Amino acid sequence: MKLPLAMAALFGAVQLWAGVTPAPAETTPIVTANSRLGRGINLGNALDAPAEGAWGVVLQSEYFQTIRQAGFDSVRLPVRWSAHAGKEPPYTIDPVFAARVDWAINQALTSKLNIVVNVHHYEEMDADPDAHLERLTAIWRQVAERYQTLPNSVYFELYNEPHNHFTAEKWNPTITTILQTVRASNPVRPIIVGPTSWNAIHALDELQLPESDQNLIVTVHYYDPFRFTHQGASWIKDANQWPSLAWTGSEAEKTAVRTDLEKAARWGREHGRPLFLGEFGAFSKADIQSRANWTRQVAQEANRLGISWAYWEFSSGFGAYDPAAERWREPLKSALLVN
Repeated sequence: MKLPLAMAALFGAVQLWAGVTPAPAETTPIVTANSRLGRGINLGNALDAPAEGAWGVVLQSEYFQTIRQAGFDSVRLPVRWSAHAGKEPPYTIDPVFAARVDWAINQALTSKLNIVVNVHHYEEMDADPDAHLERLTAIWRQVAERYQTLPNSVYFELYNEPHNHFTAEKWNPTITTILQTVRASNPVRPIIVGPTSWNAIHALDELQLPESDQNLIVTVHYYDPFRFTHQGASWIKDANQWPSLAWTGSEAEKTAVRTDLEKAARWGREHGRPLFLGEFGAFSKADIQSRANWTRQVAQEANRLGISWAYWEFSSGFGAYDPAAERWREPLKSALLVN
C-alpha cells in the first residue's frame, strides 16, 4: 500500500539533499528524524566483538568528541547483546555490560551526536530463528525499557543483517513481534529496520513492514563491488588470494553505484519510508586513493538521494581514523565529509 503523504515528504527531503528547492510539502516526524541522522560513522569491532577489545577496539571518550568535531552528526553502535545475556528465561542482560552501553550512549549524547543502538552478530538467531525468537524478544524488552526515558536522538535498530536461515519468511513476522515489544515502552521512538540477505538492496522487495507504524526508517548496507571492498579480508574465504583491484571513478564504476542507490531510493519513495545506509566501506587492503574514490561516490550519491548514512567504520580494518597515530586518515575523512 502506498502512502502519498509520506511519499511527498520523502521526495521533498530528497530534493533538499540534492540542493534543489522542493515544492511545498508537509513533512513527517520520521522524515525529520532520518534527516537528523545525516552523516554518521560506525563504532564497529568494539561492543559487537565477543568481548570489548577482542577485535582490537576499546571505545574511548575522546572518540565521540573527535567524531563530532570532524563534522559527523551520528554514530552507530553495534552491540552483541547475545553474548551478554542469559541462555535461559528471563535471559537477563549482564548489568556490567549494559552499563558499558549506557556509558557509550551518554558519551554520544554529551558530544551532541545522535546514536543508533542495534542488535549485532546474534549468530545463533541467524542459524535457528525459531529457537531464539523468545530470547531476542526478551533482550529487546530489556533494552527498550532501559532506555525508554532517553531522548529520540537515541535510535533503535532491531537487527543487523539477517541472513542464513533468517529468511524473509522468518524475518517479516519477527519484525512485527519485536516492534510490539519495543513499542510497549517506546511508542514513538525512531526505529530502524532492514531487509534480509545482509540488509541487501536487492532484498528490499521482500521486506514487509506494518503500515500502522510510521516511525520506521529502513536501512540497507552497501559493499559493491564486493571483490573491491573486501579484497584481502581475513574472514572472507580466499579473499587474500583475490587480485588487487583499484577503483578509479570511471563513468562505468560511478554509474554502477548510482544505479544501485537509486534503486533503494525508488523503493523508499514507492513505500513512503526514509532510508538509512547503515554500512558502507572498503577494507584497508585496497589502496587508500581507491578507497577514497569509492567512498566519496557512495557518500555523494546518498546525499543526493536524501539517504542518511553511517560509514563502516571508525578505527579498525575499514577505519577512517588511525587510533595509533590519533588522527584521521585524511583521504577517507575528506571523502565522507564532501559537500
